[in-house]
Amino acid sequence: MTATVIDKVRVGLDSRAYDILIGPGLIAGAGRHVAPVLRQKRVIVVTDRNVAGHHLDALLRSFDDAGIGHQHLILPPGEKTKDFAHLQKLLDDVLALKPERRTTLVALGGGVIGDLTGFAASILLRGVDFIQVPTTLLAQVDSSVGGKTGIDTAHGKNLVGAFHQPRMVLCDTTALDTLPRRDLLAGYAEVVKYGCIGDAAFFTWLEGHGQRALDGDGSARRHAVMTSCRAKAAVVAADEREDGARALLNLGHTFAHALEAETGFDSDLLHGEAVAIGMGMAFDLSVRLGLCPLADAGRLRRHLAAVGLPAELADLGRPSWDPARLIEHMRRDKKVLDGRITFILVRGIGAAHIARDVAPEEVHALLTDAVAS
Repeated sequence: MTATVIDKVRVGLDSRAYDILIGPGLIAGAGRHVAPVLRQKRVIVVTDRNVAGHHLDALLRSFDDAGIGHQHLILPPGEKTKDFAHLQKLLDDVLALKPERRTTLVALGGGVIGDLTGFAASILLRGVDFIQVPTTLLAQVDSSVGGKTGIDTAHGKNLVGAFHQPRMVLCDTTALDTLPRRDLLAGYAEVVKYGCIGDAAFFTWLEGHGQRALDGDGSARRHAVMTSCRAKAAVVAADEREDGARALLNLGHTFAHALEAETGFDSDLLHGEAVAIGMGMAFDLSVRLGLCPLADAGRLRRHLAAVGLPAELADLGRPSWDPARLIEHMRRDKKVLDGRITFILVRGIGAAHIARDVAPEEVHALLTDAVAS
């Protein structure tokens, strides 16, 4: 019988360091994996209705097997759950279960559940531990790692939150088998991002093997998740609170968040779809500024289109966009510094850098061309 391969990535943050485990069957074996990091043999699981139907029973059985007491709360699915109203209700519902400061919250789900549960953990009883069990590709390679937690407001995405690192992250690659193709692709956009910002060889690997990972090849999928997590872990260890290099992880996100805000954070535009389009815009802006070869922008778009991700604003089928409104959304971004919008630009695939001196006229011209195309 072949042993199950579980990869481990360490996020090096001194006393707050933790492991990311990556491989198949981790939800069914979660109890024995998390037991060593629990300060009390009691957890409260937070999930949503969609995820609960697929994975909650297996997770709870694993806690039973490990002798870990558990309770659970089930929230509505979707980005609109990441708001003040649902945060307040979650906190009230958790407090009704009488947690102690050594009780651990477990986030079972995608980025919405992870961000919301992590933020709740950061303020509950002035801070309790939490564990991430991400069930989407996007959450496994991005939002579950690095301690960014938060909620959306009417003013924009993730504008209220806290840095609060998890005690462990369990990336069960078999959980990805339950995802609709569209959600899997949305997560894949974040995988492509890692190749674009600092690993040209990984981008080349994705061109040759990314479709296999999307189609369910276990080895390719595990490699894609592990490489992405290693990249993010290294950046987070060097710059936990985004004072410098961690901002590179936002390639395409300044554009993406503006598109999401303009569409009201609804299901017509998934975060990863917005990131795919945003990365194309970041490459286009870099070309416009004379920083990046046109061929590299074309190469990115060809790969996104080849796997089925939107590569152009026109791919969304929305009849009209207002460049001025999109720029206004960007001005509310968390990374605005002294009134200047921060962009992540590129000198080519695998060579990203932070730019805080882009003229607003260049951005408006870029958006005007994108809207017209």
